[in-house]
Amino acid sequence: MTRRSCAIYATGIVCAHLLIVGIALVVAQVFQTMIHSRLKKEITLTEKSQVFESWKNPPPPVYMEYYFFNVTNPEVFLAGGKAAVKQIGPYTYREYRPRENVTFLENGTKLYALNPKTFVFVPEKSAGDPEVDIIRTVNIPFVAVLNELSSYPFLLRTLVSVYMNSLGIEMFMTRTVHEVLWGFKDPLLSKIHNMKPEVDEYFGLMWKKNGTHEGEFVFHTGEENYLDYGKIDTWNGLREMSWWSSNQSNMINGTDGAVFHPLINRNELLYIFAADLCRSIHLAYVKDVEVKGIQAYRFAPPSDVLMSPKDNPTNAGFCVPAGDCLGTGVLKVSVCREGAPIVVSFPHFYQADPVYINAVDGLSPNKEEHETYLDLQPTTGVPIRACKRAQLNIILKRVPGFPKTRYINETIFPIMFVNETATIDDDSAAQMRTLLLIVTLVSNFPVLIVGMGIILLLVLVVLFCRNRQKKNEVKRIDFTEAFHSFATAKDDTAYTQVSDKPDEPSETAANQPMRNGSYIAMSPVEAQKC
Repeated sequence: MTRRSCAIYATGIVCAHLLIVGIALVVAQVFQTMIHSRLKKEITLTEKSQVFESWKNPPPPVYMEYYFFNVTNPEVFLAGGKAAVKQIGPYTYREYRPRENVTFLENGTKLYALNPKTFVFVPEKSAGDPEVDIIRTVNIPFVAVLNELSSYPFLLRTLVSVYMNSLGIEMFMTRTVHEVLWGFKDPLLSKIHNMKPEVDEYFGLMWKKNGTHEGEFVFHTGEENYLDYGKIDTWNGLREMSWWSSNQSNMINGTDGAVFHPLINRNELLYIFAADLCRSIHLAYVKDVEVKGIQAYRFAPPSDVLMSPKDNPTNAGFCVPAGDCLGTGVLKVSVCREGAPIVVSFPHFYQADPVYINAVDGLSPNKEEHETYLDLQPTTGVPIRACKRAQLNIILKRVPGFPKTRYINETIFPIMFVNETATIDDDSAAQMRTLLLIVTLVSNFPVLIVGMGIILLLVLVVLFCRNRQKKNEVKRIDFTEAFHSFATAKDDTAYTQVSDKPDEPSETAANQPMRNGSYIAMSPVEAQKC
């Protein structure tokens, strides 16, 4: 056997083994199963987990952007016309949110933690100075008192109205951005505080929220089931709330939005418990995106989250009291926030009924600026980019006994909205890309084996064809040489006549050409020259 034949046979054997082993591994998904099992064990909230430290101290910077709706025509609105607002902002604050008092429970399957938040103003990302810029907005303490007195006797409401007029308290107030956000001493609340000390005399949309937490959380670590990774077990000791009018609406579902289980697929719904909304919401897959070279799935709240119970009956439980429902795109949360009739929505009433958008001039909802979404890396479940957007509104309506409200049309009035954003930092993104590259290479190792087998198969075909071509060339050369030898021999050979008659010269023979006799033998003779 020649060396060429040995090479062909060896290539064929190796090719067959690679193809058989590779295809078997691809079909059995051995490496994918191994990687998935490793991820399910590694991505947990245990002390030995690599993601635990980043969960305790999130590296990506979080920014809170506050936008306010400045009222430009309060007199027109109080006279029964349509209010007009102008958006100002953003006023941006860096948010720090380390986990504190972390304590493991029940053999490491759960952990207790607080999540205090601290805000620091960032001038370079802001539209102005919050301690200088003035805005005119709804006097929320005034509306809260009106709402509280709506069930009181008419005479009492009238007396309170006269007293408030003497203090110069109006439906709209003019304050600095800093005062509206972080608090000021309100004259009306101060009077009430003198009579009821439990009522705070200060008011601010973020009053007492700088350096405080949203409650005590107990999370699942994912040690028992990777699908429970980061899910909330209890909030303030509760496994379900009691504010809403159905058991389903009172459920505390999902995580706090900071982490999600690994191996996310496009068809599942992700749940988040939002303490500031007093409820859980779900997110659905929207599209594939790329953030800093990392492939991710975008999840966002679908339109049915804040849909009217007429169109989505499962939302009927958010009507309190039962049957007292608002339209699509808004949610009354005053049941969990005592005082003013607060309503939440997406910014500019995005995804809301047009009646709310058209009730106020100056609103222009659009998906790019007002949608809430999460970009999640599906293999690890880590949020790569997040934009949480929510708008605070208040219900303004006529209250008998308060003459200042007698002309106004009931309106869900926008106050401000917040855009909470976070994007993975460059160092974390580089580590994530390296991790995903390793995972991809290991997961696709069987495919690489099959690819090598296919390459060797092509090499085998080329070698076989070349070997066959070589043999054909050898045969042609042998045939040509044989033919050439035969032709040479034919040219150099003479034949002698063998006859059964003696050579007798005669006249006839002399006059006629000589005729050959029968040939019984041939013998070569020297070629005769002419």
